[in-house]
Amino acid sequence: MKRHQDKVIVVTGAGRGLGRAYAQRLASEGARIAICEIDARAGAAVAEDLRNNSANAIFIETDVASKEGTEFMAARVLEKWGQIDGLVTNAGLANSVGGQTYDEITVPQWDRIMEVNVRGTWLTCRAVAPHMQKLKKGSIVTVSSDTAHWGSPRLLHYVTSKGAVEAFTRAMARELGPDGIRVNCIAPGLLNNEATAGVPQVKREWNIQNRAIQREGSPEDIAGLVSFLLSDEASFITGQLIVANGGLVFH
Repeated sequence: MKRHQDKVIVVTGAGRGLGRAYAQRLASEGARIAICEIDARAGAAVAEDLRNNSANAIFIETDVASKEGTEFMAARVLEKWGQIDGLVTNAGLANSVGGQTYDEITVPQWDRIMEVNVRGTWLTCRAVAPHMQKLKKGSIVTVSSDTAHWGSPRLLHYVTSKGAVEAFTRAMARELGPDGIRVNCIAPGLLNNEATAGVPQVKREWNIQNRAIQREGSPEDIAGLVSFLLSDEASFITGQLIVANGGLVFH
């Protein structure tokens, strides 16, 4: 039997990049996948691709910063499959930010990052976790960034939001643990995918040269970690942060 055979797993921000890689990996391991994405065209394309490869997948247009949107998302998944076993809160703003000092960031820019990266993580968990509690089981993987661990300059609002996600993960693990639900966080480093296409080559080279494992990372490197944390093999792991950046920083 495959690792995630017949499990129902929700992946937000699954229309491209890391989210798409997570969905593809989990589907290949037998999971039924809900592709939850604000970009309808991208999300629908991923779901169709999975179905064309014999996977069981649906697309739900989702704005994670919206309470109504996340509640509709959870209701749609339950209507389709009657359960939710896993959640990956991958949706977030990243590649559209950066390059500003702390005093150049505007209040609307700060608020937008927080409402998607922090409030979106909370609202998604808020919509899904009660259904896991009824089953007395489930696994949630939240998504941070290694930038929260080496204080990346000119990314203050983004770095702050990811630090908040890590603290949120620990608190949620405490709250949901008695109901048999695990909550862990991953912090990927700079990877080679379309979401990072605009990163200067000099920065890419610096990352590679300063890693213990001196190569570029790929979405597939992180997808295996997500799959493990969602699996029964990780049944005694909760409240933990795993930094996956080839050893650029150690945690």
